[in-house]
Amino acid sequence: MEIGYAFSSEEHPPADLVAHARAAEEAGFTWGLISDHIHPWVDAQGHSPFVWTTVGAILQATERFRIGTGVTCPTIRVHPAIVAHAAATCATLAPGRFFLGVGTGENLNEHVTGARWPFPDERLELLEEAIEVMRLLWQGGDQTHRGKHYTVEHARIYDLPDEPVEVYVAAAQPLAAKLAGRLGDGLISTAPDQEVVENFQAEGGGDKPRIGMMHVCWREDEEEARRYAHEVWPNGGLTGSLSQELALPEHFEQAAQTVTEDDVAESVPCGPDPEPILEQIHEYEQAGFDHVYIHQVGPNQEEFLRFAQRELLARV
Repeated sequence: MEIGYAFSSEEHPPADLVAHARAAEEAGFTWGLISDHIHPWVDAQGHSPFVWTTVGAILQATERFRIGTGVTCPTIRVHPAIVAHAAATCATLAPGRFFLGVGTGENLNEHVTGARWPFPDERLELLEEAIEVMRLLWQGGDQTHRGKHYTVEHARIYDLPDEPVEVYVAAAQPLAAKLAGRLGDGLISTAPDQEVVENFQAEGGGDKPRIGMMHVCWREDEEEARRYAHEVWPNGGLTGSLSQELALPEHFEQAAQTVTEDDVAESVPCGPDPEPILEQIHEYEQAGFDHVYIHQVGPNQEEFLRFAQRELLARV
């Protein structure tokens, strides 16, 4: 099991995210993923810088750290040809240190262009064609694509990395996991769901990397950690498809009125004890994941990184 670090663009301004990358590398983390949002989940989180600018800065500020987007939706808000261009540039800036995580997205971020929010099966169809478009452009040369959803007319990406950009596909449901197995270089998921891993592997995923995301709120005072997690990350207590369907931060705030402190703490280990965090890491391992990246809720990232260096990286 390999432990990575999560960059929460929803909670931190870009300069802080770059500083966190340097601190994470110094603490012994070798990889991580950064969220790609235009809106935070709730206004209390307060930030949402442009991911591609931030990734470029992180790659320049670190020496060995490998970073991926966790995750980019290349289907509505940004055309896949533009995502292909951005990803190729990042991979060229730091060979071997960038990968592209993609998913079907959330209405929260994708509605801003005024496009209709598609049904789940349509979103998978869009993602599959978007991956096809990006890989076509990464072949180099003059490329044209006229598909069901996307058109690319005589486009060429001039700056390409020596090795193809790796594409990791996010999945939380069986059909998405099968798509990830067919098309992805790896899997990203947000729950220790063995069925997702099995579907990914059965459809071609095999031994490709399987990354799980988890959230924690580390603080010396457990009660303070629980209060803070409930205030700033109440979306962690929402279940079902709400995270994909709601359109505005205020909608998440309204839905989160039913979320209690206990609801958040059930999925977000809170406080100074490393054991609940290690137990959740073990759950991912038992479900078939071989990588886990950890999101620390709160501004105290450097304190968390010292804790993680001592209690997590040294023990896993």
